[in-house]
Amino acid sequence: MDDVRPVPAVCLRDAVLSDVDGLAELRAVVLRSDLERLGRYDDVRVRQRFRDAFDPAATRIIVVDGEDIGCVAVRREGDAHWLEHFYIATSHQGLGIGTRVLEAILEEPVLYRLNVLQGSPARRLYERHGFILDQQDAVDVFMTADRRAQSPVAGR
Repeated sequence: MDDVRPVPAVCLRDAVLSDVDGLAELRAVVLRSDLERLGRYDDVRVRQRFRDAFDPAATRIIVVDGEDIGCVAVRREGDAHWLEHFYIATSHQGLGIGTRVLEAILEEPVLYRLNVLQGSPARRLYERHGFILDQQDAVDVFMTADRRAQSPVAGR
């Protein structure tokens, strides 16, 4: 049977420092199955790694129907924008929310980089949006999408 639920309204809000604990918990829940499959899940470390890297200035909270259901961060480094900490609550996955958020983020004509865990279904989302494999190891897959040639002027 097809999923006929309507696509919910999605908006992004700026993160604040007090979001850190809820987002660390979200990360632990969302990544658990992938990290367990890779033999890398540690209940404390998965949360602490997020807390250590959390930058509210680079992070947006994904809001659906007034509820915070995820986050995404974009960190600038040199000539690239790193897409990081892109997590959506499992209850809201598969509804097109990730696609809509990613499309909004990728509007800027820059070089984007990211890494995703080996075997993660999120890799397909990134590939559909033009990310290609750079390198990989037993745990991580590093990908890029070069949007610099896709400026509005270039499309005319």
